Amino acid sequence: MLSAFANTFKIPDLRGRVLFTMGLIFICRIVANVPAPGVDAVALKQVIADIESRVGGGFLGLIDMFSGGALSNCAVGALGIMPYISASIILQLLTAVIPALERLAREGDAGRQKITQYTRYLTVGLCVIQGYVMAVTLEHPQALGINRMLVLHPGIGFRLMTVLTMTAGTMFIMWLGEQITERGIGNGISLIITVGIVSRLPSAVFTMAAMFRAAEDGSRQFSVFHLVFLLVMLFLVVAGTIAVTQGQRKIPIQYAKRVVGRKVYGGQQTYMPLRINYSGVMPIIFAQSILMFPTMLLKRLPAPFFQRLADAMTMETSLYLALYGLMILFFSYFWVATQFNPVQIADDLKKYGGYVPGIRPGKPTAEFLDSTMTRITLAGAVFLTVIAVIPTVLARQFSVPWIVASFFGGTSLLIVVGVMLDTMRQVESHLLMRHYDGFLTKGRLRGRR
Repeated sequence: MLSAFANTFKIPDLRGRVLFTMGLIFICRIVANVPAPGVDAVALKQVIADIESRVGGGFLGLIDMFSGGALSNCAVGALGIMPYISASIILQLLTAVIPALERLAREGDAGRQKITQYTRYLTVGLCVIQGYVMAVTLEHPQALGINRMLVLHPGIGFRLMTVLTMTAGTMFIMWLGEQITERGIGNGISLIITVGIVSRLPSAVFTMAAMFRAAEDGSRQFSVFHLVFLLVMLFLVVAGTIAVTQGQRKIPIQYAKRVVGRKVYGGQQTYMPLRINYSGVMPIIFAQSILMFPTMLLKRLPAPFFQRLADAMTMETSLYLALYGLMILFFSYFWVATQFNPVQIADDLKKYGGYVPGIRPGKPTAEFLDSTMTRITLAGAVFLTVIAVIPTVLARQFSVPWIVASFFGGTSLLIVVGVMLDTMRQVESHLLMRHYDGFLTKGRLRGRR
Protein backbone atom coordinates (compact mmCIF):
# COMPACT_ATOMS: atom_id res chain seq x y z
CA MET A 1 0.00 0.00 0.00
CA LEU A 2 2.84 2.40 0.81
CA SER A 3 4.45 1.70 -2.57
CA ALA A 4 1.09 2.42 -4.23
CA PHE A 5 0.98 5.83 -2.55
CA ALA A 6 4.53 6.51 -3.71
CA ASN A 7 3.67 5.42 -7.26
CA THR A 8 0.75 7.85 -7.26
CA PHE A 9 3.19 10.78 -7.41
CA LYS A 10 5.41 9.13 -10.03
CA ILE A 11 2.76 9.41 -12.75
CA PRO A 12 2.55 13.03 -13.99
CA ASP A 13 -1.13 12.92 -14.93
CA LEU A 14 -2.20 11.23 -11.69
CA ARG A 15 0.05 13.52 -9.63
CA GLY A 16 -1.55 16.55 -11.27
CA ARG A 17 -5.05 15.23 -10.53
CA VAL A 18 -4.22 14.57 -6.88
CA LEU A 19 -2.62 17.99 -6.36
CA PHE A 20 -5.52 19.69 -8.18
CA THR A 21 -7.99 17.91 -5.90
CA MET A 22 -6.07 18.88 -2.77
CA GLY A 23 -5.88 22.51 -3.89
CA LEU A 24 -9.64 22.82 -4.47
CA ILE A 25 -10.39 21.10 -1.16
CA PHE A 26 -8.16 23.66 0.53
CA ILE A 27 -10.23 26.43 -1.10
CA CYS A 28 -13.42 24.75 0.18
CA ARG A 29 -12.04 24.82 3.71
CA ILE A 30 -11.33 28.54 3.32
CA VAL A 31 -14.94 29.12 2.23
CA ALA A 32 -16.06 27.22 5.34
CA ASN A 33 -14.13 29.61 7.58
CA VAL A 34 -14.73 33.04 5.99
CA PRO A 35 -17.38 34.66 8.24
CA ALA A 36 -20.58 36.04 6.75
CA PRO A 37 -21.31 39.73 7.48
CA GLY A 38 -23.85 40.94 10.02
CA VAL A 39 -23.73 38.05 12.54
CA ASP A 40 -22.09 37.81 15.94
CA ALA A 41 -19.90 34.81 15.04
CA VAL A 42 -18.61 34.27 18.59
CA ALA A 43 -22.12 34.05 20.07
CA LEU A 44 -23.34 31.76 17.27
CA LYS A 45 -20.35 29.44 17.70
CA GLN A 46 -21.12 29.11 21.41
CA VAL A 47 -24.78 28.36 20.65
CA ILE A 48 -23.94 25.68 18.05
CA ALA A 49 -21.37 24.12 20.40
CA ASP A 50 -24.02 23.95 23.15
CA ILE A 51 -26.51 22.31 20.75
CA GLU A 52 -23.95 19.80 19.46
CA SER A 53 -22.96 18.85 23.01
CA ARG A 54 -26.36 17.20 23.35
CA VAL A 55 -26.92 13.70 22.02
CA GLY A 56 -27.09 13.93 18.25
CA GLY A 57 -26.84 17.68 18.02
CA GLY A 58 -30.23 17.97 16.37
CA PHE A 59 -30.85 19.08 12.82
CA LEU A 60 -28.40 21.99 13.18
CA GLY A 61 -25.72 19.51 14.19
CA LEU A 62 -26.40 17.46 11.05
CA ILE A 63 -26.10 20.54 8.81
CA ASP A 64 -22.95 21.67 10.62
CA MET A 65 -21.40 18.23 10.11
CA PHE A 66 -22.12 18.23 6.36
CA SER A 67 -20.81 21.80 6.01
CA GLY A 68 -17.59 20.97 7.82
CA GLY A 69 -18.21 23.37 10.70
CA ALA A 70 -19.17 26.25 8.39
CA LEU A 71 -22.51 26.71 10.17
CA SER A 72 -20.91 27.11 13.60
CA ASN A 73 -18.45 29.58 12.05
CA CYS A 74 -21.35 31.42 10.36
CA ALA A 75 -19.23 31.26 7.21
CA VAL A 76 -20.06 32.16 3.63
CA GLY A 77 -20.53 28.44 2.95
CA ALA A 78 -22.75 27.87 6.00
CA LEU A 79 -25.36 26.01 3.93
CA GLY A 80 -22.57 23.80 2.63
CA ILE A 81 -23.41 21.36 -0.11
CA MET A 82 -26.70 20.26 1.50
CA PRO A 83 -28.96 22.17 -0.97
CA TYR A 84 -27.26 20.44 -3.90
CA ILE A 85 -27.61 17.04 -2.21
CA SER A 86 -31.29 17.73 -1.50
CA ALA A 87 -31.86 18.79 -5.11
CA SER A 88 -30.14 15.64 -6.38
CA ILE A 89 -32.27 13.43 -4.12
CA ILE A 90 -35.46 15.19 -5.23
CA LEU A 91 -34.56 14.75 -8.91
CA GLN A 92 -33.72 11.07 -8.38
CA LEU A 93 -37.05 10.44 -6.69
CA LEU A 94 -38.94 12.39 -9.37
CA THR A 95 -37.16 10.42 -12.11
CA ALA A 96 -38.82 7.27 -10.81
CA VAL A 97 -42.35 8.76 -11.03
CA ILE A 98 -42.21 11.29 -13.91
CA PRO A 99 -41.98 9.62 -17.37
CA ALA A 100 -40.31 12.66 -19.00
CA LEU A 101 -37.43 12.61 -16.51
CA GLU A 102 -37.15 8.83 -16.83
CA ARG A 103 -36.76 9.18 -20.60
CA LEU A 104 -34.07 11.81 -20.07
CA ALA A 105 -32.20 9.49 -17.70
CA ARG A 106 -32.18 6.76 -20.37
CA GLU A 107 -30.92 9.02 -23.16
CA GLY A 108 -27.28 8.72 -22.14
CA ASP A 109 -24.93 11.65 -21.60
CA ALA A 110 -27.25 14.22 -23.18
CA GLY A 111 -30.10 13.28 -20.86
CA ARG A 112 -27.87 13.23 -17.78
CA GLN A 113 -26.53 16.68 -18.63
CA LYS A 114 -30.09 17.96 -18.85
CA ILE A 115 -30.96 16.47 -15.46
CA THR A 116 -27.77 18.00 -14.02
CA GLN A 117 -28.89 21.38 -15.31
CA TYR A 118 -32.29 20.96 -13.64
CA THR A 119 -30.47 20.00 -10.43
CA ARG A 120 -28.49 23.24 -10.50
CA TYR A 121 -31.62 25.33 -11.00
CA LEU A 122 -33.34 23.54 -8.12
CA THR A 123 -30.22 24.05 -5.98
CA VAL A 124 -30.46 27.82 -6.47
CA GLY A 125 -34.12 27.76 -5.42
CA LEU A 126 -33.37 25.72 -2.31
CA CYS A 127 -30.48 28.04 -1.43
CA VAL A 128 -32.75 31.07 -1.60
CA ILE A 129 -35.37 29.40 0.62
CA GLN A 130 -32.88 28.01 3.16
CA GLY A 131 -30.89 31.25 3.21
CA TYR A 132 -34.01 33.27 3.98
CA VAL A 133 -35.06 30.81 6.70
CA MET A 134 -31.59 31.00 8.20
CA ALA A 135 -31.67 34.82 8.17
CA VAL A 136 -35.06 34.90 9.91
CA THR A 137 -33.91 32.29 12.45
CA LEU A 138 -30.77 34.28 13.24
CA GLU A 139 -32.90 37.40 13.75
CA HIS A 140 -35.30 35.52 16.07
CA PRO A 141 -33.22 32.83 17.85
CA GLN A 142 -35.91 32.51 20.54
CA ALA A 143 -37.57 29.91 18.29
CA LEU A 144 -34.64 27.60 19.06
CA GLY A 145 -34.68 28.35 22.76
CA ILE A 146 -31.77 30.81 22.51
CA ASN A 147 -32.06 33.93 24.66
CA ARG A 148 -29.36 36.10 23.12
CA MET A 149 -29.02 38.34 20.09
CA LEU A 150 -27.07 36.92 17.16
CA VAL A 151 -27.64 39.60 14.48
CA LEU A 152 -26.05 43.01 14.84
CA HIS A 153 -28.37 44.94 12.48
CA PRO A 154 -31.56 42.96 11.68
CA GLY A 155 -33.90 43.94 8.86
CA ILE A 156 -34.61 43.39 5.19
CA GLY A 157 -31.06 44.42 4.30
CA PHE A 158 -29.59 41.67 6.47
CA ARG A 159 -31.98 39.08 5.03
CA LEU A 160 -31.18 40.00 1.43
CA MET A 161 -27.44 40.04 2.13
CA THR A 162 -27.64 36.65 3.86
CA VAL A 163 -29.60 35.05 1.01
CA LEU A 164 -27.15 36.34 -1.61
CA THR A 165 -24.09 35.36 0.44
CA MET A 166 -25.28 31.85 1.29
CA THR A 167 -26.48 31.16 -2.27
CA ALA A 168 -23.19 32.34 -3.78
CA GLY A 169 -21.20 30.26 -1.27
CA THR A 170 -23.14 27.07 -1.98
CA MET A 171 -22.99 27.50 -5.75
CA PHE A 172 -19.24 28.15 -5.55
CA ILE A 173 -18.73 24.97 -3.50
CA MET A 174 -20.90 23.05 -5.98
CA TRP A 175 -18.76 24.33 -8.88
CA LEU A 176 -15.59 23.30 -7.06
CA GLY A 177 -17.02 19.82 -6.53
CA GLU A 178 -17.84 19.48 -10.23
CA GLN A 179 -14.31 20.59 -11.15
CA ILE A 180 -12.86 17.93 -8.83
CA THR A 181 -15.05 15.27 -10.43
CA GLU A 182 -14.04 16.33 -13.94
CA ARG A 183 -10.34 17.13 -13.51
CA GLY A 184 -9.38 15.58 -10.19
CA ILE A 185 -9.72 12.25 -8.40
CA GLY A 186 -12.96 10.89 -6.98
CA ASN A 187 -16.43 12.37 -6.70
CA GLY A 188 -15.98 16.04 -5.87
CA ILE A 189 -19.19 16.54 -3.89
CA SER A 190 -18.57 13.43 -1.80
CA LEU A 191 -14.96 14.40 -1.16
CA ILE A 192 -15.99 17.87 0.05
CA ILE A 193 -18.45 16.31 2.52
CA THR A 194 -15.86 13.77 3.66
CA VAL A 195 -13.19 16.42 4.26
CA GLY A 196 -15.74 18.45 6.22
CA ILE A 197 -16.45 15.44 8.45
CA VAL A 198 -12.77 14.54 8.87
CA SER A 199 -11.99 18.16 9.81
CA ARG A 200 -13.77 17.43 13.11
CA LEU A 201 -11.41 14.53 13.84
CA PRO A 202 -8.71 16.57 15.66
CA SER A 203 -11.34 17.95 18.06
CA ALA A 204 -12.64 14.42 18.60
CA VAL A 205 -9.12 13.16 19.37
CA PHE A 206 -8.50 15.96 21.90
CA THR A 207 -11.89 15.32 23.50
CA MET A 208 -11.17 11.60 23.69
CA ALA A 209 -7.79 12.29 25.29
CA ALA A 210 -9.50 14.52 27.86
CA MET A 211 -11.86 11.65 28.74
CA PHE A 212 -8.99 9.64 30.24
CA ARG A 213 -7.35 12.44 32.20
CA ALA A 214 -7.67 12.35 35.94
CA ALA A 215 -9.89 14.90 37.64
CA GLU A 216 -8.65 17.30 40.31
CA ASP A 217 -9.54 14.82 43.05
CA GLY A 218 -7.64 12.04 41.23
CA SER A 219 -10.74 10.12 40.09
CA ARG A 220 -11.20 8.89 36.53
CA GLN A 221 -14.51 8.36 34.74
CA PHE A 222 -12.89 6.24 32.02
CA SER A 223 -10.12 3.69 32.51
CA VAL A 224 -7.66 1.99 30.17
CA PHE A 225 -10.17 -0.84 29.73
CA HIS A 226 -12.63 1.63 28.23
CA LEU A 227 -9.92 2.81 25.84
CA VAL A 228 -9.19 -0.74 24.70
CA PHE A 229 -12.91 -1.38 24.31
CA LEU A 230 -13.40 1.75 22.20
CA LEU A 231 -10.39 0.99 19.97
CA VAL A 232 -11.50 -2.61 19.39
CA MET A 233 -15.04 -1.46 18.72
CA LEU A 234 -13.82 1.17 16.25
CA PHE A 235 -11.79 -1.45 14.38
CA LEU A 236 -14.74 -3.87 14.21
CA VAL A 237 -17.21 -1.20 13.12
CA VAL A 238 -14.92 0.10 10.36
CA ALA A 239 -14.15 -3.44 9.17
CA GLY A 240 -17.85 -4.33 9.14
CA THR A 241 -18.71 -1.13 7.30
CA ILE A 242 -16.10 -1.85 4.62
CA ALA A 243 -17.29 -5.45 4.24
CA VAL A 244 -20.97 -4.54 3.87
CA THR A 245 -20.24 -1.52 1.64
CA GLN A 246 -18.31 -3.71 -0.78
CA GLY A 247 -20.55 -6.74 -0.35
CA GLN A 248 -22.64 -7.74 -3.35
CA ARG A 249 -24.63 -10.63 -4.77
CA LYS A 250 -23.40 -11.62 -8.22
CA ILE A 251 -26.21 -12.72 -10.53
CA PRO A 252 -24.79 -14.74 -13.49
CA ILE A 253 -25.82 -13.42 -16.91
CA GLN A 254 -25.44 -15.43 -20.11
CA TYR A 255 -25.68 -13.76 -23.55
CA ALA A 256 -26.88 -15.83 -26.48
CA LYS A 257 -24.81 -15.99 -29.65
CA ARG A 258 -25.93 -13.87 -32.58
CA VAL A 259 -24.69 -14.19 -36.14
CA VAL A 260 -24.58 -10.89 -38.05
CA GLY A 261 -23.12 -11.44 -41.51
CA ARG A 262 -19.89 -13.35 -41.00
CA LYS A 263 -19.41 -12.23 -37.41
CA VAL A 264 -20.64 -13.90 -34.24
CA TYR A 265 -21.67 -11.64 -31.35
CA GLY A 266 -22.45 -12.59 -27.75
CA GLY A 267 -21.97 -15.95 -26.18
CA GLN A 268 -19.99 -14.62 -23.22
CA GLN A 269 -20.92 -15.00 -19.57
CA THR A 270 -20.82 -12.14 -17.10
CA TYR A 271 -22.60 -11.22 -13.88
CA MET A 272 -24.85 -8.48 -12.51
CA PRO A 273 -23.69 -7.12 -9.11
CA LEU A 274 -26.49 -6.39 -6.64
CA ARG A 275 -25.11 -4.38 -3.71
CA ILE A 276 -26.13 -5.40 -0.21
CA ASN A 277 -26.16 -1.78 0.94
CA TYR A 278 -27.86 -0.50 -2.22
CA SER A 279 -29.36 2.59 -0.59
CA GLY A 280 -26.07 3.75 0.97
CA VAL A 281 -26.46 6.42 3.63
CA MET A 282 -29.75 7.81 2.32
CA PRO A 283 -32.11 5.98 4.77
CA ILE A 284 -30.21 7.41 7.76
CA ILE A 285 -30.39 10.95 6.36
CA PHE A 286 -34.12 10.60 5.62
CA ALA A 287 -34.85 9.18 9.08
CA GLN A 288 -32.85 11.88 10.90
CA SER A 289 -34.41 14.70 8.89
CA ILE A 290 -38.00 13.52 9.30
CA LEU A 291 -37.79 12.72 13.03
CA MET A 292 -36.61 16.26 13.77
CA PHE A 293 -39.80 17.93 12.61
CA PRO A 294 -42.39 16.25 14.94
CA THR A 295 -40.36 17.28 18.00
CA MET A 296 -40.06 20.87 16.78
CA LEU A 297 -43.79 21.08 16.04
CA LEU A 298 -44.87 19.47 19.32
CA LYS A 299 -42.75 21.90 21.36
CA ARG A 300 -44.67 24.81 19.84
CA LEU A 301 -48.04 23.45 21.03
CA PRO A 302 -49.11 24.80 24.46
CA ALA A 303 -50.79 21.69 25.90
CA PRO A 304 -48.72 19.78 28.53
CA PHE A 305 -49.49 16.48 26.76
CA PHE A 306 -47.69 17.62 23.62
CA GLN A 307 -44.76 18.88 25.66
CA ARG A 308 -44.40 15.47 27.34
CA LEU A 309 -44.67 13.77 23.94
CA ALA A 310 -41.98 16.06 22.54
CA ASP A 311 -39.71 15.21 25.47
CA ALA A 312 -40.36 11.49 24.86
CA MET A 313 -39.21 11.83 21.24
CA THR A 314 -35.85 13.47 21.91
CA MET A 315 -32.73 11.66 20.74
CA GLU A 316 -31.89 10.44 24.25
CA THR A 317 -35.05 8.31 24.63
CA SER A 318 -35.75 4.68 23.75
CA LEU A 319 -38.85 5.72 21.79
CA TYR A 320 -36.70 7.78 19.45
CA LEU A 321 -34.28 4.89 18.91
CA ALA A 322 -37.15 2.52 18.12
CA LEU A 323 -38.73 4.94 15.64
CA TYR A 324 -35.30 5.71 14.21
CA GLY A 325 -34.58 2.04 13.53
CA LEU A 326 -38.01 1.39 11.99
CA MET A 327 -37.70 4.41 9.70
CA ILE A 328 -34.25 3.30 8.52
CA LEU A 329 -35.71 -0.10 7.62
CA PHE A 330 -38.61 1.55 5.81
CA PHE A 331 -36.50 4.02 3.84
CA SER A 332 -34.03 1.29 2.87
CA TYR A 333 -36.81 -0.53 1.03
CA PHE A 334 -38.31 2.75 -0.17
CA TRP A 335 -35.04 3.86 -1.81
CA VAL A 336 -34.56 0.45 -3.46
CA ALA A 337 -38.16 0.48 -4.71
CA THR A 338 -37.71 3.90 -6.33
CA GLN A 339 -34.21 3.39 -7.77
CA PHE A 340 -34.06 -0.34 -8.64
CA ASN A 341 -36.37 -1.27 -11.51
CA PRO A 342 -36.30 -5.07 -12.09
CA VAL A 343 -38.83 -4.86 -14.95
CA GLN A 344 -36.63 -2.44 -16.92
CA ILE A 345 -33.51 -4.53 -16.23
CA ALA A 346 -35.29 -7.70 -17.37
CA ASP A 347 -36.49 -5.97 -20.56
CA ASP A 348 -32.99 -4.69 -21.32
CA LEU A 349 -31.52 -8.15 -20.83
CA LYS A 350 -34.14 -9.67 -23.14
CA LYS A 351 -33.55 -6.94 -25.72
CA TYR A 352 -29.80 -7.64 -25.93
CA GLY A 353 -30.11 -11.42 -25.76
CA GLY A 354 -29.14 -11.85 -22.12
CA TYR A 355 -30.73 -14.14 -19.55
CA VAL A 356 -30.17 -15.56 -16.09
CA PRO A 357 -29.35 -19.29 -16.34
CA GLY A 358 -32.33 -21.31 -15.16
CA ILE A 359 -34.71 -18.33 -15.29
CA ARG A 360 -36.92 -17.56 -18.27
CA PRO A 361 -36.51 -14.07 -19.79
CA GLY A 362 -39.12 -11.37 -19.23
CA LYS A 363 -41.45 -11.42 -16.24
CA PRO A 364 -39.85 -14.44 -14.46
CA THR A 365 -36.47 -12.68 -14.57
CA ALA A 366 -38.01 -9.49 -13.13
CA GLU A 367 -39.64 -11.47 -10.31
CA PHE A 368 -36.36 -13.27 -9.58
CA LEU A 369 -34.40 -9.99 -9.41
CA ASP A 370 -37.09 -8.40 -7.23
CA SER A 371 -37.14 -11.27 -4.72
CA THR A 372 -33.33 -11.43 -4.61
CA MET A 373 -33.03 -7.68 -4.04
CA THR A 374 -35.68 -7.83 -1.31
CA ARG A 375 -33.72 -10.45 0.63
CA ILE A 376 -30.33 -8.77 0.42
CA THR A 377 -31.88 -5.36 1.20
CA LEU A 378 -33.02 -6.75 4.56
CA ALA A 379 -29.41 -7.55 5.47
CA GLY A 380 -28.27 -4.09 4.38
CA ALA A 381 -31.12 -2.38 6.27
CA VAL A 382 -30.35 -4.25 9.51
CA PHE A 383 -26.70 -3.30 9.14
CA LEU A 384 -27.60 0.37 8.62
CA THR A 385 -29.84 0.32 11.69
CA VAL A 386 -27.10 -1.12 13.91
CA ILE A 387 -24.49 1.33 12.61
CA ALA A 388 -26.87 4.28 13.01
CA VAL A 389 -27.76 3.64 16.67
CA ILE A 390 -24.21 2.91 17.89
CA PRO A 391 -23.25 6.60 18.46
CA THR A 392 -26.48 7.31 20.35
CA VAL A 393 -26.02 4.23 22.55
CA LEU A 394 -22.41 5.20 23.33
CA ALA A 395 -23.39 8.75 24.22
CA ARG A 396 -26.44 7.74 26.23
CA GLN A 397 -25.33 4.58 28.06
CA PHE A 398 -21.58 5.18 28.43
CA SER A 399 -21.54 9.03 28.58
CA VAL A 400 -19.10 9.27 25.66
CA PRO A 401 -19.04 12.84 24.24
CA TRP A 402 -21.05 13.11 21.04
CA ILE A 403 -18.17 14.41 18.92
CA VAL A 404 -16.28 11.20 19.79
CA ALA A 405 -19.25 8.85 19.53
CA SER A 406 -20.20 10.16 16.08
CA PHE A 407 -17.06 8.58 14.58
CA PHE A 408 -18.11 5.12 15.80
CA GLY A 409 -21.01 4.86 13.38
CA GLY A 410 -23.87 6.80 11.87
CA THR A 411 -23.82 9.02 8.82
CA SER A 412 -20.24 10.26 9.21
CA LEU A 413 -18.62 6.81 9.28
CA LEU A 414 -20.62 5.52 6.31
CA ILE A 415 -19.81 8.57 4.19
CA VAL A 416 -16.09 8.57 5.05
CA VAL A 417 -15.65 4.83 4.43
CA GLY A 418 -17.67 4.83 1.21
CA VAL A 419 -15.92 7.87 -0.28
CA MET A 420 -12.46 6.66 0.70
CA LEU A 421 -13.08 3.27 -0.91
CA ASP A 422 -14.37 4.90 -4.10
CA THR A 423 -11.39 7.29 -4.28
CA MET A 424 -8.89 4.48 -3.70
CA ARG A 425 -10.63 2.46 -6.42
CA GLN A 426 -10.21 5.29 -8.91
CA VAL A 427 -6.56 5.83 -8.01
CA GLU A 428 -5.95 2.09 -8.32
CA SER A 429 -7.50 2.05 -11.79
CA HIS A 430 -5.02 4.76 -12.88
CA LEU A 431 -2.12 2.77 -11.41
CA LEU A 432 -3.12 -0.51 -13.04
CA MET A 433 -3.66 1.19 -16.39
CA ARG A 434 -0.01 2.30 -16.29
CA HIS A 435 1.25 -1.13 -15.14
CA TYR A 436 1.75 -0.25 -11.48
CA ASP A 437 0.57 -2.37 -8.59
CA GLY A 438 -2.61 -1.11 -6.93
CA PHE A 439 -3.43 -0.75 -3.24
CA LEU A 440 -4.73 -4.29 -2.88
CA THR A 441 -2.69 -6.05 -5.60
CA LYS A 442 -0.30 -8.70 -4.30
CA GLY A 443 2.96 -9.18 -6.17
CA ARG A 444 3.81 -7.94 -9.61
CA LEU A 445 1.57 -7.98 -12.61
CA ARG A 446 1.92 -10.99 -14.84
CA GLY A 447 4.26 -10.33 -17.76
CA ARG A 448 6.48 -7.79 -15.96
CA ARG A 449 10.18 -8.44 -15.45
